[in-house]
Amino acid sequence: MDWKKIYQERLVSAEEALSHVKSGDHVALGHALAEPTYLLEEMVRLKDNYKNVKFSGLVPGKAPYAAEGLGEHFRTCSMFLGASTRKAVERGDGEFIPRFFYEVPRTYREDWPVDVAMVTLSAPDKHGFCSFGISVDFTKTIAENAKIVIGQVNKYMPRTHGDSFIHISDIDFLVEHDEPLVELPKPHIGEVESKIGEYVASLVNDGDCLQLGIGAIPDAALQFMKDKKDLGIHSEMISDGVMDLMKAGVITNKKKNFHNRRTVVTFLMGTKDLYDYVDDNPFFEMYPVDYVNDPRVVSQNDNMVCINSCIQVDLTGQVVSGSIGPRQFSGVGGQVDFVRGAAWSKGGRNIIAMPSTVKGKMSKIVPVITEGSSVTTSINDVDYIITEYGIAKLGSKSLNERARALINIAHPDFREELAKAYEERFHEKCDYKRD
Repeated sequence: MDWKKIYQERLVSAEEALSHVKSGDHVALGHALAEPTYLLEEMVRLKDNYKNVKFSGLVPGKAPYAAEGLGEHFRTCSMFLGASTRKAVERGDGEFIPRFFYEVPRTYREDWPVDVAMVTLSAPDKHGFCSFGISVDFTKTIAENAKIVIGQVNKYMPRTHGDSFIHISDIDFLVEHDEPLVELPKPHIGEVESKIGEYVASLVNDGDCLQLGIGAIPDAALQFMKDKKDLGIHSEMISDGVMDLMKAGVITNKKKNFHNRRTVVTFLMGTKDLYDYVDDNPFFEMYPVDYVNDPRVVSQNDNMVCINSCIQVDLTGQVVSGSIGPRQFSGVGGQVDFVRGAAWSKGGRNIIAMPSTVKGKMSKIVPVITEGSSVTTSINDVDYIITEYGIAKLGSKSLNERARALINIAHPDFREELAKAYEERFHEKCDYKRD
């Protein structure tokens, strides 16, 4: 098979490739920062050619198709909302589909026939294989199951190891367009995040295997792990903070009993430094999300510690991470995947870490969750809750004990109010820390 000949035969302009997208088609997109931005911007430019094209995916990048005024042309159907797609759903130009992240590939294989997959790929190697680079997750699945595959070949997309490849012969149309990948700036770590990070790090032992979410709190926690030894990574995603500890020799994966000496992830979000670091680096193995996030796979790592955040926690320990009342804000993502996996892991722990308030104005620990909110992590699954005021260990505690522990890590300005709610509910006096 002369892959170079196939490549030239399938190399077309963006306009030619997009002419194969028809009104009413279901177009599935490469995930997160591997979104094929150039192709989407061209589709928006050619919007008058399309009616009711449905775009699906998870975490969006720029999502130009979700802009206001494009509703008659494009509709978003997402399993995790970002700023652009959130607004589209609120306007009625889109829909949210609740789904555990590890179940997304099965959704595409069994329930959502894909007319066109649009993905970003690395340049082909000497054997004609392109890499999905920083986004394998469900991107590989849509490319393997779509009727038509359009690949945006971008020299800036790194080549990653693991189950991360597609051959040129499996791509219908190739569009060359080189543009630097969208970067996720390093978050600002303030005093609150720093204190939370210190508490989180105190629950991590040498040799533990970590899953981290994204943002200032996970990065702050990593800053307090510089004295740890031989940490491992099996995570939905990672960003620059993990890379920094790898370079410092803290994360070695040497103590992992599963995928020993390898970092296992399904997608990446960070800066160019991270993308350069993972390029052709065998220390990283990228796999589809129905492998990486499957709780049965996660649990094969001993001492699995998952670290995530949330929007709200009530006094029983119910965790809300995806909605604010009936308003869908984001989604479940992989939080429950890893909470369950950590629970089944020998020595595993799950941690929910959050600031105690929303910008000092309202408590994130509440008597009852806001009406209309969807519970993400149940009271039966939650283990540790952390704020800048301390650690509440909830597992195996009664509802009364849980509530008291949570009140003691709430912001002091709201503890009296929470204590009154406690006394009304449990018919006993609540002694709590007042400072």
